Amino acid sequence: MIAIAQRLETVKEYYFSIKLREVSALIAAGKPIINLGIGSPDLNPPVEVLEALKNADVHGYQNYQGIPELRKSMGDFYKKHYKVNLSSDNEILPLMGSKEGILHISMAYLNAGDEVLIPNPGYPTYTSVTNLVQAKPVFYDLIEENNWQPDFESLEKLNLSKVKIMWVNYPHMPTGSNADEDLFEKLIDFAKKHEILIVNDNPYSFILNNNPKSILSVKGARDVAIELNSLSKSFNLAGWRIGMVVGSSKYLNNILKVKTNMDSGMYYGIQKGAIAALNLSDTWFDKVNAIYTKRRAIVWQICDHINCAYDKLSTGMFVWAKIPKEKKSNEVTDELLYKYNVFITPGTVFGSNGEGYIRFSLCVQEDKIKEVLTRITKTN
Repeated sequence: MIAIAQRLETVKEYYFSIKLREVSALIAAGKPIINLGIGSPDLNPPVEVLEALKNADVHGYQNYQGIPELRKSMGDFYKKHYKVNLSSDNEILPLMGSKEGILHISMAYLNAGDEVLIPNPGYPTYTSVTNLVQAKPVFYDLIEENNWQPDFESLEKLNLSKVKIMWVNYPHMPTGSNADEDLFEKLIDFAKKHEILIVNDNPYSFILNNNPKSILSVKGARDVAIELNSLSKSFNLAGWRIGMVVGSSKYLNNILKVKTNMDSGMYYGIQKGAIAALNLSDTWFDKVNAIYTKRRAIVWQICDHINCAYDKLSTGMFVWAKIPKEKKSNEVTDELLYKYNVFITPGTVFGSNGEGYIRFSLCVQEDKIKEVLTRITKTN
């Protein structure tokens, strides 16, 4: 056997990769599994996007920075929705999904032994990528009592001398908590004080949220912050892999050095589709959110029947639900899977502070969610 790289000793296979094999086996055995665990939009992309892809007639390698029209559309989108002015020449870098950006940013800025502030609970990829580049994760607590926002008093008590990057994610996944301008200002002040690069991961701005925000709208943010964004959730384009990182050219130029050695540019047709999406009117979001609103209302009924609490002010395409105190997250999700044939995500997937919570996805047709409600209410 050829020995694996030491970096893999700190990385586990992604939870959903493992669990979906089990779910697939149950389906193959005849179980009528309904999957409310994955945040992959089931709705169709805009018709205009599909038309743009169909009409694309360029099939060669593309510029690593994307075609100028794509960067301009991304800049116009940020100006319209976030009130942030970006130079399309050097402050916007298209990505093949924002997940690749997490790796590119980490490779550009982290050395072995550097430390990274990671939210708990939070997106597991922040941790796995930090481990892959042989940096050290330092978890900071997010708790319900503080509206799932950082406790800066606690952060200041840490030894921050080796911290290079702080990952933040608002609207927050998995909890659906939102940031206000005050939080972003505190993050920028904190980053400047300790010379830390803030990376806000911002793919959920427009899902059940009427007030999209960018950390770059805060004065002085470009000195110490960059932002990832994505078309996956907002335009039902998860499989197309269209994302972006935006911010000062002094940061993006270094990320570009990594990217140019990792891919050969985004397919032209996908870029044209992205342009079509970014130029849609707000009626697109209204239509999508009307569907998610109906789905969420049924999920809330499911939560009521299994005695879970939830925040009606949360945003995004998930419902983060607090389970009864005497139960564990995995116990609840296993009961739902094996008793009701329903796959739900345990909160512990996102960190230790996810214990006591479960997460429902809204990326399932309304009739399927109603079927889950029927299964649970009939049995109870």
